[in-house]
Amino acid sequence: MKNSPVADQDAITLEPRSISMFGYELIREVLLPEILGKDTPEILYWAGKRLARKYPLETMELIIEFFTKASWGELAIKNETKNVLELELESPLIVSRVKAKAEHFFQLEAGFLAQQIEQQKDAIAETFEHPIKKSNKVLFTVKWDRKDQP
Repeated sequence: MKNSPVADQDAITLEPRSISMFGYELIREVLLPEILGKDTPEILYWAGKRLARKYPLETMELIIEFFTKASWGELAIKNETKNVLELELESPLIVSRVKAKAEHFFQLEAGFLAQQIEQQKDAIAETFEHPIKKSNKVLFTVKWDRKDQP
């Protein structure tokens, strides 16, 4: 039984609404670290993987669209090889987080990407984040090995 439209897979097809940067940062940068403590990055990574299982996406284009609709930012593919995918994330929220000198955790997005790529490639995947403060972007490196199946 579903209690809200957010729990529904079709919720990602809804029109995006504007969100308050303050509200987003209040939850993401203040409340979550307060509740999760020193384990914040690890828990956010796990939570991102969990979200990806709840919203499985069949193509990279759908992942990019999801990032936009979730207000995580504009995701772009920078490079792809046999076992590595490099992505770049840009967002006004990243700029705001860097200017506020907040603790930077992009592990929610990293976990989400790892699980989506794992499902698409049918191989265990792991994502590493690389925030670039000077350009207000985040680079993600997703690595997988087809010999290592889930």
